[in-house]
Amino acid sequence: MTDASLHRGAAPVGYVADLDPVEAGAVLFLRRWYHGPTAQAQVWNEFAGALGPVEGRRALKSFETLCDLCLAHCRRPLMRHDVGCKCLGSDEACFANFIGYATEGEREDAVLIATALVSPNVAPMLVSLAQDVGLALRCMTKNCNYRTTGRKTLH
Repeated sequence: MTDASLHRGAAPVGYVADLDPVEAGAVLFLRRWYHGPTAQAQVWNEFAGALGPVEGRRALKSFETLCDLCLAHCRRPLMRHDVGCKCLGSDEACFANFIGYATEGEREDAVLIATALVSPNVAPMLVSLAQDVGLALRCMTKNCNYRTTGRKTLH
């Protein structure tokens, strides 16, 4: 792998503000998750504050497992911009689209996009985690309940 291929993963392709709330949340949480323990505690506080401690823990566990699997099985290091950066890197855009498709139940498209990030044999395992995370993020941005089934109900 060359330095150029790593830089392509960080190449700006847009702005976080142009993403829908679920996809933007996925990128911002991804950035913060890898920013260290203090930022991870903030992620937990946001999940718990929006979803309650039980459902917040469930959503956080899905997010944590998703990130762990991405890290362990990535095709190359997943490039991220700084936490406060307004730009959207190409790897981040791929991650956001992956979460978006999984949230909408578009499993085949989600798997296809996931293969750009991780080994093809791991990609299908990530989809249900991504769906859980996406539905939790949706509930954090809308007025809905996130029940143990991981499905949303709007009020």
